[in-house]
Amino acid sequence: MHRLTAITLGVPDVVATAAYYTDFGLTPLPGFGVDTQRFSTVDGREQLTLKYAPRRQLLDLGIGVDDPDDLDRVADSLQKLGVVVERSTASVDSSDPGTGVRVHVEIAPRIASEPSPAPAYNRPGEVTRPGRRADAVLRDGPVRPRKLGHVVLGSTDQESSQRFFTEGIGLKISDTVPGVAAFLRCSTDHHNVLVQSAPVAFLHHTSWQVDDVDEVGRGATAMLEADPERHVWGLGRHAIGSNFFWYLKDPAGNFSEYYSDIDCIVDDALWTPGAWEGIRSLYQWGPPPPPSFLNPDDLAALMTGAHSS
Repeated sequence: MHRLTAITLGVPDVVATAAYYTDFGLTPLPGFGVDTQRFSTVDGREQLTLKYAPRRQLLDLGIGVDDPDDLDRVADSLQKLGVVVERSTASVDSSDPGTGVRVHVEIAPRIASEPSPAPAYNRPGEVTRPGRRADAVLRDGPVRPRKLGHVVLGSTDQESSQRFFTEGIGLKISDTVPGVAAFLRCSTDHHNVLVQSAPVAFLHHTSWQVDDVDEVGRGATAMLEADPERHVWGLGRHAIGSNFFWYLKDPAGNFSEYYSDIDCIVDDALWTPGAWEGIRSLYQWGPPPPPSFLNPDDLAALMTGAHSS
C-alpha cells in the first residue's frame, strides 16, 4: 500500500462545510448538490467528499494499493481477524467497530508530486539571498494543499482498532503513546492514521500537506481573516512526526490541519518506533494546546448521540 486515497465526511450542513473547505484551499468539483460535495487537492486529485449526516463523523477512509495481489493479502488478513470483508475485483471493504470507520482498500495510482522550490534561508554565517527579500513574503496566491496526509480517529477499543489497521489492513507502526495512541503509516509519511483511545468513536482531525511552514502560516492567516472563530491551535511543531502544524475547525466541529515537513520513513529497517509519554507526545514547541483540542467541545454531545442511537 502506498497512500490515503480519499475520505468521506458526514456533516449536518454540507453547504456551510463546503464553503469552509473551499476557503481552506481545496478545489470544489462540479456536478453535485446540497447533500453531497466533492473536492480535490493539487497532487492527490479527488480526496474529500462531504455527505449529509445528522452528526459529524468519518464515514469512509480510502487506502491505495498497487495490484490485486495486495487486495488478496488484505482480504485474507482481515478474515483471520474475524471481521466481515466485502471483496470486488478492484477493492476490499471492511469496517472497524472501534472507530466506526469503513475502510476501502482499492487499486489506485501512486501520487507523483513535483517538488516545490526550496526556500533560501539566511543563517548565521551563511547568507543565501543577499540583497533580496525572502520569497515567502512575496507570495500572494491562495494556499492549495498538495494532498491528504493523515486522519486521527478516536476509538472505543484502541487495541482492537490498532490490530484492525496493522494486522488486518497492513499499516505499520511508526510511534506509540503506550495505552493511548498509535501512529500508523501506509506510505512513506510518518503517519497516515492515528488511532487514539476515546469514550466515543469520532473523527478528531484531518491533515493536509502544504509546501512549507510559510504556507502553513499563510493558509491559517487567510482562514482566520475570514473568521477568527476557526482558530484551534498553532503555529507549532510536533515532536512525533516532526511536522509544523496549525489546526482550525470546520462548521461541523471537525479539526483540519495544515502541515509541512513531516518525517518520512523510506526504509523500515532504518526506523525504530518510539514510545512517547507526557506533553512531548503532543508538541515540541508552540503555544500550549487548548482544552478543546484534547477534548473537543462537542464530545459530550457525540457521546449522548452514540448512546441514544
